[in-house]
Parts: sequence; C-alpha cells; structure tokens
Amino acid sequence: MRSAKDFFKPLAVGAPAPLREIPIRPSRMIHFFPASNAKMVGKLPEIAPTVDVLLANLEDGVPAGDKEAARAGLVNVARTVDFGETQFWTRVNSLDSPWGLDDLVAAVTEAGDKLDVIMIPKVEGPEDIHYVDRLLAQLEAKAGLTRPLMVHAILETARGVANVEEICAASPRMQGLSLGPADLAANRRMKTTRVGGGHPGYLVRQDPDPANPDAVRTVYQQDLWHYTLARMVDACVANGILPFYGPFGDIKDTVACEDQFRNAYLLGCVGAWSLHPVQIDIAKRVFSPDPADVAHALRVIEAMGDGTGAIMLDGKMEDDASCKQCNVIVALARELAARDPELAATYGF
Repeated sequence: MRSAKDFFKPLAVGAPAPLREIPIRPSRMIHFFPASNAKMVGKLPEIAPTVDVLLANLEDGVPAGDKEAARAGLVNVARTVDFGETQFWTRVNSLDSPWGLDDLVAAVTEAGDKLDVIMIPKVEGPEDIHYVDRLLAQLEAKAGLTRPLMVHAILETARGVANVEEICAASPRMQGLSLGPADLAANRRMKTTRVGGGHPGYLVRQDPDPANPDAVRTVYQQDLWHYTLARMVDACVANGILPFYGPFGDIKDTVACEDQFRNAYLLGCVGAWSLHPVQIDIAKRVFSPDPADVAHALRVIEAMGDGTGAIMLDGKMEDDASCKQCNVIVALARELAARDPELAATYGF
C-alpha cells in the first residue's frame, strides 16, 4: 500500500508535483466536438467564447477508420486555436482499446501544454486510474511539462459504480466524474435504448379508486438514473472532485434535456455534456443559479450575521445549515459572474 505521505510526490522523475486541490472553474457544459471533422474544427474560434469547456472527442462517435485523424486533429486544435478562458479537454479511447495508449502519448507529448483535463472512459476501478496516473507522469516528464494534467473518469459499467468511491480517491489528478448512461445501461442489461433521460415504462401508478376501480389512474414517470447520480455526487464531494451529468441524446427534445440537466444540478452536479449547440444554452441556464435564488441567498447571509443561530425570514426558519446552503449558491454565482458580465448584471454584482 502506498504511504499517504507519498501521495503528492511525482510518480516519475522530472514530472511536475501533483495538485493538492483541483482548480474550480466554471464547467457548466463540456461541449464535445469531433477532432477529425475539419468543418467543426473551423467553427471552434466562434464556439470557444460561448462555452466553459471544449472537448476534443477521440472515442465513441469516431469511426475506427478515423481514429488516427481524430488524434491528429486534437494536436492541430491545441496548436492553432486560441481558447481564451475556455478549458480544453480531450476524451481518449478506452484503456482496453487499440488506440488508448497512442491517444495518451499524443495528448501529453504533443498537446499537453494546452490541455487541462484528459477524460478516461469506462473506468472500472482504481487500478485504471493508477495506470493512467503513472503513465501521465512519465509522459509529462518526457514532454517537460510544468503542470500536471488532470483526469476525469466516466462511470459506464456496474463495476465502475460499485467502485466509485475508490475511483474518486485513486489519484490527486482526479478532477471529476461523469455519468455515462448509454454504456452503463448496456452493461447493466437495462431495457432502454435511450441515451440518458427517463423512460415512459419506468413509473409508479396511483392506487385504484375503490369506488370506481375502472377509472383512469395517474402515472408518474420515474428517473432511471437517480440512484447512480446521487451515489456519484456523494463520492465526488467526499473526495473533493466535481460531479457531472453526461450526455442527453435526444437533441430535439430540449424540454426533457433541460429537465434532466436540472435534476442533476439540484442533486449537486456542476455541469453536463453538450452534444449539439442547442444544448449549450440549456446547460448555461440550468447550471447557473436562478437570480431569485441568488437574491434570497444574499438576504439570508446578510440576516444571519456570523452564520450561527436561527432567524425567521419571510415566515421561514433559517439557521446555520440554511446559511451554508446559501453560501454554496452565492459562491457559484460569483464564480460564473466573474467571467460573464451579463450574468453579473443579472445577479446585481
């Protein structure tokens, strides 16, 4: 077992020292783009200022014949696009694929000075993170990088969910986790072909009316992902990293997409994936605190003084725990407003 004293020592000679705390930056949406698509790459300078994270995708959605072109596209984007304040991430191919190792080598040695985070798919246990951790340290040393790259894992298998706490604690590189509902559904043998979101068959039904047993009974659709998402959030928060909802595949159903994103936001997620430009504004709206909530939180904080005790405000009790909740809302609002003048004006900052 590795000593806790050594946890923050570089894993390779010449590699940068691991981070003791991950940088907290606006991450409301991780916007995916295919790095092998020249047309999409050409739009990046226009898209970059509108999103918090741009991610060059090398994995699912990229045909096997285009994998090397996507990898070359990642390097080209890193060298030619001005990201400004937008984070630049990449999702490499899985560790059990023929492309994963070459993806990691190219990402670090040819684009590592521009990358913030490397997303690792289908992580099943801490051993996957340990492998990536050591390899990245060796590659960082070889490339002469002065800051360590962070790692983001995707939960896409039942084993990964079962090991989620150990995954979160596996390395000081861990930046966060995303829920991968499509692959997870397949791995669990769930009977849904949807990419995220609910299912009309997953429901509870109102009890029959004894006086009229044939009357129509109201049904309530349930959330297939509530348990997994809540467990993931707890594991992330307990280890000081960030939880994200993953993809919502029905691009046309913007209403359900917003509902799913809001559920994730209320549970504690900081952002979600956007697969199409229409989902950027949804994520930006949902994962930014509501101005009315910010105004209320500011009133509570002001009224609570030192944050201890209990008061009555607008007929509701507010106490220490209420003040902590309000500080979460206000802190997030200030972080986002620092980058977005329009949002700052909305919040009155």
